[in-house]
Amino acid sequence: MRDAVDDFLDQWAAQRTDLDLDAMGAIGRILRLSRLVSTHLKDYFAQYGMETWEFDVLATLRRSGRPLTAKSLAASVMIGSAALTNRIDRLVARGLVTREAVPGDRRSLHIALTDEGRDLVDRTVEGHVQNQRKILSGLEDADREDLTRILRGLLVSLGDTR
Repeated sequence: MRDAVDDFLDQWAAQRTDLDLDAMGAIGRILRLSRLVSTHLKDYFAQYGMETWEFDVLATLRRSGRPLTAKSLAASVMIGSAALTNRIDRLVARGLVTREAVPGDRRSLHIALTDEGRDLVDRTVEGHVQNQRKILSGLEDADREDLTRILRGLLVSLGDTR
């Protein structure tokens, strides 16, 4: 079975026979897959009046089980501090998180879920997991396990470790 990336690769191969296109095919598929998955996630979270980034921040706080500093929250959701400040401002305005000074450190802030924020995450997370399963439903169990192993290896090779 062919996908859209195969067409692009065929075009390149016809024009540049000297290129090894394996990496281009893999990266092209990763990028297309990312966009498709993002669309599915966006559509799911829209049902709850949320954007994907809002769920990411709220879920990070929920799974941590405690308030987080802005610095650790930014690192976990992989955004810069300026973008996080804007996002936290929006979540505070919606009543989903609070922002409080860290005792003994006037420069740091703790970000915490409000009861409303916790309820929203708890209402959406089970459906989110089901949505993710649906996205991957075209793969057999063994293929999903292989995909996980391969993607983990690629992430680690690019320095995404803890």
